[in-house]
Amino acid sequence: MLAIDLSGKRAFVAGVADDNGFGFAIAKALAEAGASVTIGTWPPALGILRKLIERGKLDASLALSDGRKMAFERIYPLDAAFDTEADIPADLRADRKYAEHGDVSIQGVADRIRADFGPGGLDIVVHSLANGPEVKRPLLETTRHGYLTAVGISAYSNVSMVQRLGPLLARHGAFLALSYMASERVVMGYGGGMSSAKAALESDMRVLAYEAGRRWGARVNAISAGPLASRAATAIGFIETMIEYCRASSPLPEALEATEVGNTAAFLSSDLASAITGTVVYVDKGFHAMGRADDPAVAVPSASAT
Repeated sequence: MLAIDLSGKRAFVAGVADDNGFGFAIAKALAEAGASVTIGTWPPALGILRKLIERGKLDASLALSDGRKMAFERIYPLDAAFDTEADIPADLRADRKYAEHGDVSIQGVADRIRADFGPGGLDIVVHSLANGPEVKRPLLETTRHGYLTAVGISAYSNVSMVQRLGPLLARHGAFLALSYMASERVVMGYGGGMSSAKAALESDMRVLAYEAGRRWGARVNAISAGPLASRAATAIGFIETMIEYCRASSPLPEALEATEVGNTAAFLSSDLASAITGTVVYVDKGFHAMGRADDPAVAVPSASAT
């Protein structure tokens, strides 16, 4: 039987703060396939996540299909807005939610991973990070600061992670980033430069696939996922409407499950995808293929009716 086997592999998933989003689903799928998983969590959310785990509040979400419970090998504090500790403003470093963690930059995480596991100690790196402080603003009303912040945190952070974690990756390692169809289509309400950030993320992914492939033998891909009502996405304000619109308009008229993105990530991280790099894989029930769908009010014919 052909199966995804990540036994003996170690993954780092950046952007896990709860059990509700794609990052957690990917971490769980990698663990289901046998990988050991470390995660990077935004410092202000780290204490809450650890308490939830310690108090058993996430036990149901952490349960694996074979009866085991997923246990994160490490949980690192990570603020992907900063490449090095010197980039972190002094007032933020002094903040109680940051001060106890030391260097929370991308380089800081790379240094911790090197110290804990050594060069070649990583096999899989997942970038599940995005933030745009003005995401609710139309592009015409977005400030330069809001635009550049969205691109810096949501796109450049992936470049920085590949730069700093590439030397720690075992040969034939895999990088993976999470994108969204707003990179190439207009999604009204997804503003503040976030659509530009996703376009940059995908463009950079292709260049990084070439450069990281030639330098370290690593593969670099992206998943363009359909909408999901994660806590982060819910903050945008129209996610439920978007989910229903995509469900009604897609070739497969179903809501997307986070596990479906997780399973695709596990495949792309495995040796079964050894020839796949520089690619955006759409996991959105086929919505990306549509130009014009039937009116969502019109019932979609069932398979039994054809």
